[in-house]
Amino acid sequence: MQSYEGHLLVASPQLLDPNFAKSLVFLIEHNEDGAFGMIVNRPISKTVQDLWREVGSEPCSSRRPVYLGGPVPGPLLSLHANSSLSEMEPITGVYFSARKPNLDRLVLDETSAQKVFLGHSGWGAGQLEQELDAGAWRTIPATAELIFSTDEELWDSVFRQLGRELLKSMLNLKDLPSDPSTN
Repeated sequence: MQSYEGHLLVASPQLLDPNFAKSLVFLIEHNEDGAFGMIVNRPISKTVQDLWREVGSEPCSSRRPVYLGGPVPGPLLSLHANSSLSEMEPITGVYFSARKPNLDRLVLDETSAQKVFLGHSGWGAGQLEQELDAGAWRTIPATAELIFSTDEELWDSVFRQLGRELLKSMLNLKDLPSDPSTN
């Protein structure tokens, strides 16, 4: 089995499940037992400050959006750039935290990149592999830049880049101009 841990799952345009349509899922874990990750491009209308009024022990002034990590309920989760509050480093420069003491301190840190998630995405043993085989997802290695991006059109940008890379490999090209009509 090939593990896609540390990759982004890019929903194909044919994936119509409303939980995942036009989503980018960062895979934290992927092994024989299943997969676990968070949708990184689905902000909700709630800010961290709003959420912290409900669950936090200290006031928080963060106006950053909260993200819907997926359809599976669970504890609050964070991807961030603060190594001192990390429980895991899925890829270089991107840290994961779920423990409340770490989250309490992270939401007060306005200087480092971070996203807070409600819910997560999960697949049982073999389930993601079946979806990949069916063409529901494409994969690319994740980068901190992509994970922390707040670009509303992130899925479109990533999917276009995937198309360009596929075209280059199919045509055995060294490079592809950004605007092919200029050829």
